[in-house]
Amino acid sequence: MIRVPVEVQPRPYDVLIERGLLLRAGALVRDLHPRRGKIFIITVPTVRKRWGKKLVDALASAGMDAKLLEMPDGEVHKKLSTVEALAQKLAMLGADRNSILIALGGGVVGDLTGLLASLYMRGVDFIQIPTTVLAQVDAAIGGKTGVNLRAGKNLVGTFHQPLAVLIDPDILSSLPERQFRSGLYESLKCGVIGNAELFALFENSTDKVLQRDPKVLENIFAESVRLKASVVKADEHEGGLRRVLNFGHTIGHALETETRYRGFLHGEAVAWGMIAATNISLVTGKVDSIVAGRITDAILGLGRLPRVSVNGSRILKALRADKKTVDGVVHFVLPVGIGKVEISNDVPEKVVLDAIEELKRLSAP
Repeated sequence: MIRVPVEVQPRPYDVLIERGLLLRAGALVRDLHPRRGKIFIITVPTVRKRWGKKLVDALASAGMDAKLLEMPDGEVHKKLSTVEALAQKLAMLGADRNSILIALGGGVVGDLTGLLASLYMRGVDFIQIPTTVLAQVDAAIGGKTGVNLRAGKNLVGTFHQPLAVLIDPDILSSLPERQFRSGLYESLKCGVIGNAELFALFENSTDKVLQRDPKVLENIFAESVRLKASVVKADEHEGGLRRVLNFGHTIGHALETETRYRGFLHGEAVAWGMIAATNISLVTGKVDSIVAGRITDAILGLGRLPRVSVNGSRILKALRADKKTVDGVVHFVLPVGIGKVEISNDVPEKVVLDAIEELKRLSAP
């Protein structure tokens, strides 16, 4: 078992990575939850059908009874009304401050369950059991929770760290190809922002990655988690360093907002956002054409992305509403090398518009 500590205070926790971990989750949850309050598993219908009973049985084998609660699937349901509906269900089922929530699903389930846990009874414990690549390498780690508003993505949220994150790569066997590739972009992001060896692994082992080679995936996941854990340790509440994790997310979130979360999967939008940020870095002289080409090639090498057909001026408007914008100034995370980025707040609007036009050109059929 790979154990990656996330050393946030006052309560550090571990990310555990091992094949078959879901089926052995009972003993782990029992150790993490000594108060023995009620357990509620938050999930979506597709995940419940494939993995829900297995988790319930694993908990039962350790002497714990758990109830499954469903939420609607998809980014469009990542909103306050879903949190309220789940909170009502918890109250009706007698959940109290000793209860524990388990997020069994992708990034949407994890973010929303974390927010629910932070608010219900002014805060209850929760555990992340992510079921997508995106959640396993990024969304489940670090304690950021949130829901979307029509004005933008994740504009309402809290910081609420889980008791633990349990990662079972075997869960990915049932993940559709598009969802699988979408999550890989977040892992590749970790290579660009702070781990040149991880980036090289993507460059040199693309075929094995896409074939879901167990050893390669376990290595990629572990390195991605270690990178994120180190950043979260240094900057839990996104005061400075943690902003580097937003590489690709500035324009990526704007693409999601503009298409009402229906045009792209999150990782796909981030992939286009990373390409746009790389082009901005190239045009502004922060990175050379060789490095920019390597980053773009590595992203596009993971598969064809959905077409970009948005209005540039509307993207600029969405950028101004993004939570990473401060006093009207948009902040971009720009690569300056493989494994190194910097924050820039002086990118001209024309350069941003040109980068969006380049995305449209690259994605044209």
